[in-house]
Amino acid sequence: MPADLSAARAALATVATDPGARKPDPIIVGSGITRQFGGLKAVDVEHIEIQRGVITALIGPNGAGKTTLFNLLTGFDAPDTGDWSFNGRSLAKVSAYKVARLGMVRTFQLTKVLSKLTVIENMRLGATGQRGERFWSAPLRSLWSGQESEITAKADELLARFKLDAKREDFAGSLSGGQRKLLEMARALMVDPELIMLDEPMAGVNPALKQSLLGHVKSLRDEGRTVLFVEHDMDMVRDISDWVIVMAQGQIVAEGTPESVMADQRVIDAYLGAHHDTDLSELDEAALEAEVEAEIQAEQEDTP
Repeated sequence: MPADLSAARAALATVATDPGARKPDPIIVGSGITRQFGGLKAVDVEHIEIQRGVITALIGPNGAGKTTLFNLLTGFDAPDTGDWSFNGRSLAKVSAYKVARLGMVRTFQLTKVLSKLTVIENMRLGATGQRGERFWSAPLRSLWSGQESEITAKADELLARFKLDAKREDFAGSLSGGQRKLLEMARALMVDPELIMLDEPMAGVNPALKQSLLGHVKSLRDEGRTVLFVEHDMDMVRDISDWVIVMAQGQIVAEGTPESVMADQRVIDAYLGAHHDTDLSELDEAALEAEVEAEIQAEQEDTP
């Protein structure tokens, strides 16, 4: 691994494990980000920073606000309050496609492949700045055929890397769930992104493809890219993440290395409930028994 990548990971050793901890070289910085749906505050993040050049996992129980935060950071949804930046540039009110052009791309929990296009056509669509898509130059093939050949060559290289080259001419809708995940990840690389955000990359993937996906995620970091992913598979989180951020009820409740986070009482409480291991006192037990007895008595009185 290059020295600068090792340094990016080593720098995390000096970072505090408090929620919203400051990072030595953050690629994303956000503050005061909130998103409310009716009476539910889905996201209420006071401060968040994502370290450059490492793999960061965003975990938490269902409904914690992880995907909503992804949507806010990437321009697929607008926050009620807050500001955030990518490489020092504010992303407030920046459209999703412009965010991608800046080098920050994402995949989705439910894959967004274009099922009635072939695999290679899906890949070509991932490239930006295509002259053939412009109104005035589209009829003049000589203006864009060379660029399209370069885009196709790059797409074929990525398909070979993700072992999808045999599916090149197949319709994307015919792929398995795991193959669609691979296609979505490969297509994201067509814009040569600096930051890749993966929303539950292992969801619906069979065990045979999981190891392949794990290897590809690690290779993204080894190439110098930054990875932020949402995942429920704790084995995967331990295996590939350098840093873990934990959300619960829309807030960041803990962060740290995988080992420290898994042993953090705040994380255990977030997943299992704050009183999951609290012993009942004799008074509590008596009150509980009385409540049960009252319910039994009421049922007997209602029975003819």
